[in-house]
Amino acid sequence: MNKKRDKGQSHSTRPARAGPPRWLKLDMSPSDIELLVVELAKKGYTPSMIGIILRDQYGVPLVKQVTGKKLVQILEKHGIKLPVPEDLLFLMRKAVNLRRHLEEHPKDFHAKKGLLDLESKIHRLVKYYKRIGRLPPDWKYTPEQAKLIVSAYL
Repeated sequence: MNKKRDKGQSHSTRPARAGPPRWLKLDMSPSDIELLVVELAKKGYTPSMIGIILRDQYGVPLVKQVTGKKLVQILEKHGIKLPVPEDLLFLMRKAVNLRRHLEEHPKDFHAKKGLLDLESKIHRLVKYYKRIGRLPPDWKYTPEQAKLIVSAYL
């Protein structure tokens, strides 16, 4: 039994409805929200940060409920695409930072184990994204490639 995945079960669930909630009174139309999403992406915000900004500053609970499209789909429609999916990008950033730490502290065995766990998580995620078509079938994770992608985007 893997104890790491047993924790963290307590969380709120998103409402199972297609349209926007009844209480939502927006001054913006769905096309205005799309333009705002594109504008924020051009400023360099990640999709998750765009969602947080829309929620906190503009009162948009979920972009998909209001516009009918996911945030990443809106960005792809307007020609803005991340090199790799966002969750994979942040895992790669962690791995790059951990490798940098291990170069300075090669005897840190706990960090080595952490890097092994992290890279196995990356490999599992890459396999999933290849299967659903978000990554090309010949895409491979390498630490050098991760360093380049992370330095270029983050």
